[in-house]
Amino acid sequence: MAISSKFSVAAHLLSLIALNPNERLSSETMAGSVNTNPVVVRRIIGMLVKAGLVRTVAGVAGATLARDLDEITLLDVYRAVRSDEELFSMHENPNPDCQVGRNIQGALDRVFARAQTAMERELAGITMRQVARDIAERDENSL
Repeated sequence: MAISSKFSVAAHLLSLIALNPNERLSSETMAGSVNTNPVVVRRIIGMLVKAGLVRTVAGVAGATLARDLDEITLLDVYRAVRSDEELFSMHENPNPDCQVGRNIQGALDRVFARAQTAMERELAGITMRQVARDIAERDENSL
């Protein structure tokens, strides 16, 4: 599958920013929460900035939300960090001399397109407010 962990990391970072509104979280601090390298955090924050989901100020640590959490869907986050590939992609160069090889793409194209559409429809119905609320509720329940 073409989808990467950038999507979950981006949702993690947005949730972290949302749940700490009075803090200027550095990329090092955010990387500690994600358990990754600060360079990865900066790269993904850059994608979120480009998508208009967060704002940063040159020379100042931290990022802030550019839109209200109710206005950011998981589909927005997915689109901000996805590669040019769709969720499902075909392997390259199947054998045209094989019955399966020459027909597999045609057999799967519509199925893959429907699955992509269904996933995007599901992500469009979930806001980052719902994700952040779920995180906060899970933390309260663990105390």
